Amino acid sequence: MMDLWATVPYYTAYLSRALLAEGVDVMVGSITYYLDPDCFSRLGIKVDPGLLDVVGRFPLPRVPRRALKLMEAMVNLCALTMRFWMSPPQVIHVQFLPMLKWNLPLDFWFLAFCRKRGSKIVLTVHDLLPHNTGETYKDTFFELYGMADRIICHSDHIRARLAAEFSVPEKKVAVIPHGPFFYDLPAPCSEQAPANVEAGPGSVLVLWQGIISAYKGVDLLLRAWQHVEALDGDCRLVIVGTGAPDLLEQIREQVKRLELKRVTLQLRFISTQELVGMYRAADVVVYPYRAITTSGALATGLALGKAIVASDLPVFRELLRSRDNALLVDPQNTAELAGALVELVQDSGLRERLASRVREMDFGDKSWLAIARQTAQVYTDVVDRRAPIDSRALPCG
Repeated sequence: MMDLWATVPYYTAYLSRALLAEGVDVMVGSITYYLDPDCFSRLGIKVDPGLLDVVGRFPLPRVPRRALKLMEAMVNLCALTMRFWMSPPQVIHVQFLPMLKWNLPLDFWFLAFCRKRGSKIVLTVHDLLPHNTGETYKDTFFELYGMADRIICHSDHIRARLAAEFSVPEKKVAVIPHGPFFYDLPAPCSEQAPANVEAGPGSVLVLWQGIISAYKGVDLLLRAWQHVEALDGDCRLVIVGTGAPDLLEQIREQVKRLELKRVTLQLRFISTQELVGMYRAADVVVYPYRAITTSGALATGLALGKAIVASDLPVFRELLRSRDNALLVDPQNTAELAGALVELVQDSGLRERLASRVREMDFGDKSWLAIARQTAQVYTDVVDRRAPIDSRALPCG
């Protein structure tokens, strides 16, 4: 299981735990996640990145951390190359290749080497292309998708886009759902909002949570919240997450410019315990994304049984049905988003009905075990050579 920079550590950890429970022999190639050093060990996972696992254990500023992670990754790739020269694994399941955007894509070359040594390459598509980069890296990802022996994505919509935009045969792609995070953590002792959220008893709490990026629509949400604040009612919007410093500053400035009074900003990394406390305290969770490939944040909202407002996007529609288990809105229409939020803030019966329908979906251990069984079948198929052969599979350069 290859996520050498711990780019999607929770997904890697939860999937690996489920695969181990299903009897699959998994070696997790990752480093310690610097924001949550116990991320893997908490789930009983021991990581083996190759040789070094040092950088993630210390709090470091962003620029030196990235430079040191690069050097650590180069050492680990060299160590794994020597190890796999002697004994290549049957399958390398790739979660993320962060060096693909650079002029020195060592992780891509490492996979090409492993493929020549006989390993089968399975790739999970978390982002069809890097977010907010347009089609700058389309040729690079075209080559990556061609090299993979099998691809896993989380929706039929993404499988169709792989075929249409990257000429990937649909039979080469397995659609396996994204599993939930943090559902297995203990509930907080109190049902009240966490102490650092200014919300009184009876107040309706609306939560946005995630890694902040332009495509996730926080700016749209804040514009919509203007209309919510214009109405009478005891409600508060909480935005929790971290991201690039310039984006965080833009959010702070927008809150000031719009003179929003019932918005709490928690623009920092929060522990998993705090995160679960936020979700359990929230009455509504909102996902106003402009575009999406998959969403771990949505999976968390589903796992914790919340009333949901989300953009009406193809990927979301595969899990959510408007006015059945969520309210879906036009991602570009802030008035529609505001209307959905107002409706849920004012109608406790609707909130409970939507949340009840979400709880009936039963996201939790059972869903991860089902995901693990489907993933293990992909491994079996590709080792048995039942995966289709693609003429682009031999990497050039």
